[in-house]
Amino acid sequence: MTGIRNILILTGAGVSAESGVATFRGPDGLWEGHRVEDVATPEGFARDPELVHAFYDARRARLGKVGPNAAHQALARLDHEWPGELLLVTQNVDDLHERAGSQRLLHMHGALNNGWCLRCNERFGWEGMMGAAAQCPSCATYGMVRPDIVWFGEIPYGMDQIDAALLRADLFVSIGTSGAVYPAAGFVRTARYRGASTLEINLEPSQGSIFFDERRYGPAGTEVPAWVDELLAG
Repeated sequence: MTGIRNILILTGAGVSAESGVATFRGPDGLWEGHRVEDVATPEGFARDPELVHAFYDARRARLGKVGPNAAHQALARLDHEWPGELLLVTQNVDDLHERAGSQRLLHMHGALNNGWCLRCNERFGWEGMMGAAAQCPSCATYGMVRPDIVWFGEIPYGMDQIDAALLRADLFVSIGTSGAVYPAAGFVRTARYRGASTLEINLEPSQGSIFFDERRYGPAGTEVPAWVDELLAG
């Protein structure tokens, strides 16, 4: 690829799976034994906040048992060394990109280590258990804090910033995504329409693989470092 200066990278569950982070979405449409409607919607939270908090508390606790893999580390290296614009947009709610050192980063689906107070509308970092009786560190209200996760039916974060980056991108790269979840699944077509080159790096072809100019298939921990090495070598 020549003439590349501005890069937009999208990552999904396939990047973190190699670190041992369980994916939410299973082949039967359940998130590890729970219905999506029960643990990943505002309605489910209103109906049974204790169940929802238990679900995310368990997943937050698991983050301390895993670490960034070679794909996270390679993307952090690219972030540090790439001289042009770069935006790493992740659908993942873990913190492995940050722990690897990525800084030009946007969590479009929120983050497990953040909370959101429904009383004062503040968002803040959160470590450890949250639970249904959590106290907001901003307004001190109890029982109004929820995980700062974008649930089904809610608008992903940073869409204006992502759209602006897609407009300027010379290269769009999708890594470890199924191509099934919108709006992220539509980014490749937007990038192509605006003239960007497109690359898919995945364990297997995604649902939108036909829209990519180049495709590389294999483990992210192998394929991503190889691609970053090639890109930085010019």
